Amino acid sequence: MSSVPEREELSEEYTWDLESIYASDDDWEAAYEEIEERIEEIEAYEGRTTESGETLHELLSLREELMRELSQLAAYARMRRDEDTRDQQYQALTARSQSLASEASSAASFVEPELQQLSEDELAALIEEEPALEEYEHYFDDVLRMKPHTRSAEVEALLAELGEVTGASGEIYNMLSNADLEFPTIEDPDGEAVEVTQANFTKLQKHQDREFRREVYEGFYDTWEDVRNTVGSSYKNSVKADVKLARARDYETAREAALDGPNIPVEVYDNLVDTVHDNLDVLHRHADLKREALGVDELRMWDLYMPVAEGESPDLEYDTAADHVVEALAPLGEEYQSRVSEGLDSRWVDVYENAGKQSGAYSGGTYDTQPFILMNYQDDIPSMYTLAHELGHSLHSQLTSENQPYVYSGYEIFVAEVASTVNEALLTRHLLDTVEDERFRLHVLNEYLERFRSTLYRQTMFAEFEHRAHEIDEEGEALTPDRLDELYGELKGEFYEPAAVDDRIAREWMRIPHFYRAYYVYQYATGISAAVALSRKILEEGESAAADYREFLRSGSTEYPLELLEVAGVDMRSPEPIEDALGVYDEYVEEMASLL
Repeated sequence: MSSVPEREELSEEYTWDLESIYASDDDWEAAYEEIEERIEEIEAYEGRTTESGETLHELLSLREELMRELSQLAAYARMRRDEDTRDQQYQALTARSQSLASEASSAASFVEPELQQLSEDELAALIEEEPALEEYEHYFDDVLRMKPHTRSAEVEALLAELGEVTGASGEIYNMLSNADLEFPTIEDPDGEAVEVTQANFTKLQKHQDREFRREVYEGFYDTWEDVRNTVGSSYKNSVKADVKLARARDYETAREAALDGPNIPVEVYDNLVDTVHDNLDVLHRHADLKREALGVDELRMWDLYMPVAEGESPDLEYDTAADHVVEALAPLGEEYQSRVSEGLDSRWVDVYENAGKQSGAYSGGTYDTQPFILMNYQDDIPSMYTLAHELGHSLHSQLTSENQPYVYSGYEIFVAEVASTVNEALLTRHLLDTVEDERFRLHVLNEYLERFRSTLYRQTMFAEFEHRAHEIDEEGEALTPDRLDELYGELKGEFYEPAAVDDRIAREWMRIPHFYRAYYVYQYATGISAAVALSRKILEEGESAAADYREFLRSGSTEYPLELLEVAGVDMRSPEPIEDALGVYDEYVEEMASLL
């Protein structure tokens, strides 16, 4: 029987080095106690935020110091929990760090409201009095921009304290889907029992045996059907929290509130959805090509992940995949390339799946730590692309942390997905240019086509679904599981018109954890659009374009996302980057068709 190993069965070299954050849980506890005691230091500044330039600088410095330490507490606890989501010890540490973060946020919630009482002239006078405040000028601009949507210090404190409660739906869903939900074991054509998991479902949907794929598909979604009321209630309440928090801050809609944080006009969202809808014919051609390659009369939902290239993905060991990724990033410069190589050798990556491990992949870490990457590596080409993707996030974080003060060390997802997807584009070009094995090349081309499909089309479909779901609640209608199934099924039917859309696929919304971060997924689609343009510039123009790109990575949040991308040479207010990306997708579909 093919089974998922326990954590202790994994080799240390393929696990991340969390001891570099805290050598032991006792050290974590000591840090927790120290921060808990220091929160009252912030409270002492309430009502005094703007009494002088020196006081303001002291307060901002203190807040940053505590938030930096808090982020390390939270990161360590969360990543320990994600190693095995069944472990209640680290569930508890995660919950405690979240509670402490809410307490600290509540204690510091007076800062922005008090700053917003200043006029621009008064703020300028404080900066002149204390020159160290100059580095906060963009931060001050952002704070004053949000003045119409910031409540009194008392209300802001209450909203901060409610952070755990408003985020509870996502926590409940995470525990259900990763720790408690048990999927079936299916016998493969060789008679071997295969345990279906969140992490391996997509890979199993690429199995050559169509009947096996169907059994995996039906068993997987029937398991979700068993918990439809729980997941439906969880998502309904997540949407309601988004809507109520938006109204509490005087926004007309949850979407307006979500996009206003990074200062993205809602027109950018609508522009993406409209442009993709106008180009569904390219996706339909890809679906038809897949049907022809599979030799079936009708494309079914358990066929969607099947590669157009013949056979399963070639086996690809992790170390070989890592070498390919490092080599592919040479166009970004020797320093960038060497940083990636050193990180892979320094236990940045938690490589393999183990029982109870958080599904999917992400890049984590804090301003004061090395990057950390969670993977569930499956010895295939898609996993290699996931590694390249997450390394893009990690290098973005590292370069920003090294070159920006803490206040600008974060960056919006809108630009983050550019960094990750540029790596994917460069990896594709490198592999097609250097690998001679024809089967491997076909699977690389197929993988990039699937990345386009799942990133530009699928994430846009997700974006449309979650926006409609929020609109339903905002209009006062009931957001029931049946209504969500109906909504998702309609969209799936539009996007995959050449295929047979069945009742089970209408439940797919239940397995998408990103929906618990409202208005998040559209940024994958805008990100790949910008990344296509930038990767082409880098490959065509060489070091000058690479230098501009690295400067973009070092910039953190020193400007708003649209302005940062304009500096890098991309205007996301225009449909042009999206149309260009769809054009590249079309070219690759035609190239695959000609090769076959």
